[in-house]
Amino acid sequence: MAHVELDAIHHLPGWEPIQRDAFREEVARRCADDGWVVDGNYSAVRDLVWQAADTVVFLDLPRPRVMKQVIRRSARRVVTRQELWNGNRESARSWVRPDHPIRWSWSQHARKRRNYALVLADPVHGA
Repeated sequence: MAHVELDAIHHLPGWEPIQRDAFREEVARRCADDGWVVDGNYSAVRDLVWQAADTVVFLDLPRPRVMKQVIRRSARRVVTRQELWNGNRESARSWVRPDHPIRWSWSQHARKRRNYALVLADPVHGA
């Protein structure tokens, strides 16, 4: 079964985001194959993924657990200099950016939780 990691498609070298049309094209190509699991949920491609999916799993974790996991993961990546996608690595300096996963997770948790509840309840998605 193919593992499709949306971050790996979205983040080009130097953390540059892929163009929206190219992102949608690549995700559509991968979702056209049989037997895949998509990791991530970008609104730019949600319609493509959900339309092709037979099951959607949303982990509604409490903020403290999310933050513990995100902080540990980011700290490990900084210490080990783990390459993520396309040569990109996290650095301690990047933690001050507003889009860093730690800051983003904290600021978006409640909003995303509300939004996913609405999206998942929409009859269009088979709920």
